[in-house]
Amino acid sequence: MTVLLAAALTLPCIFAGGGAAARTNLETAGVTRICTDADLGSREKLASPGTAPRPGLASPTRSPWIVANGWRFLRNPQGKFLYEVPAGKAALAAAEAIAYGADAALKIDAADAGSVGTLVKFAAALPAADLPPVADVAVVDDGSAATGEVMNLLARRNLLFQVVQAPSPQFRVNIAIGSPEYPREAAGDPSAFALRIRRQLGDDQRALRIFGSEVVIARLTAGGGRARLHLINYGGREIEGLRVRLRGTYAGGEARVPGAGTVMLQDFAAAGGFTEFSVPRIATYAVIDLRASP
Repeated sequence: MTVLLAAALTLPCIFAGGGAAARTNLETAGVTRICTDADLGSREKLASPGTAPRPGLASPTRSPWIVANGWRFLRNPQGKFLYEVPAGKAALAAAEAIAYGADAALKIDAADAGSVGTLVKFAAALPAADLPPVADVAVVDDGSAATGEVMNLLARRNLLFQVVQAPSPQFRVNIAIGSPEYPREAAGDPSAFALRIRRQLGDDQRALRIFGSEVVIARLTAGGGRARLHLINYGGREIEGLRVRLRGTYAGGEARVPGAGTVMLQDFAAAGGFTEFSVPRIATYAVIDLRASP
């Protein structure tokens, strides 16, 4: 079953220490959902998002290793999650949770109250968009760690997938680890496996492609002549001129960026059933709303 994003984006609750002073600090920053100690219990703990060095692969020419949790939200949309993030990571964790509509609590450093407050105020002010998520392939979830790692690699490569319990005729590519087509040993190298899926799908059949960065992960929803694209920058540095290609013909749109407001898209072009544009700048998070041609 396709899960719709709520009309109003789900905002995480924030915890920055107990006591009245911590609560006042968050309220001053504009945070309206504040966690208590009780809110933090019985939740699945998540990795702190960002980039991390790969042991034995420290060469600057290697692709960065992205630590991201979006695949966990897709795998368990009804789950309750907990981030315990170090200083400087609160806004990125909040962006990740908001983009996927996750039920998340964030335990943050008090110094990050301002940055996370900016992010959640930005998200709260976004126009409603009740649109279904877009997927190009299906992943049959057998509950195994191997299948989870495949989901992780697909998400990091911006290969949009839907989690299913059995192969779906809706998709040309159904990935079932342990089947004759996708034997379990093939998933032993998840990076090579993700590349195989990309080739099997074909770049011209992909709903989304990102150019100009290996550290941006996207979440795309669309329907009824509209689309909403969430872009999350895991790299920690501002990116300029990020190029996006979407399947479908759109007449125009705009990007909304925390701290910068509405930003016009650049070099917008629609032809051959695809739409391309550039986002002038993205620090941690951006939301792009598009409208279809009449």
